[in-house]
Amino acid sequence: MPTRTAEATWNGDLPSGSGNMSVESGAYAGTYSFGSRFEDDEGSNPEELIAAAHAGCYSMALSNILADAGYDPTSVHTTAEVTLQMLPDDGPTITKIHLTTEATVPDLDDATFQEHATEAKDGCPVSKALAGPDISLDATLSSA
Repeated sequence: MPTRTAEATWNGDLPSGSGNMSVESGAYAGTYSFGSRFEDDEGSNPEELIAAAHAGCYSMALSNILADAGYDPTSVHTTAEVTLQMLPDDGPTITKIHLTTEATVPDLDDATFQEHATEAKDGCPVSKALAGPDISLDATLSSA
């Protein structure tokens, strides 16, 4: 399997500096700053990119698990919310990741869906990499 890379450059001090981040495929390149990370200024931030990676990984993992179980998923849509908090002893820390997913899967009951949804949360590679924070999940099975 390939190794994926991304890069970032930061210029200046933390409060007034700024930076650029990009991924090797060219699919994303953007700016970030103190304001875009710790306030509501425009630009991206590392936590937003972690959220995108987790949502994408989880959607793929759940779709694969469902297909392996004999189901034919029509769609899996996931939102990841990454919470960054200032902790008194640790400084800025990712303390929580919440996944919300909705899948359309014909002929699947909710109890079985919930089992597969949890299996995907625990097993997707990004979940494994981010095992430090509490990762929670809300899963909804849509009717086809």
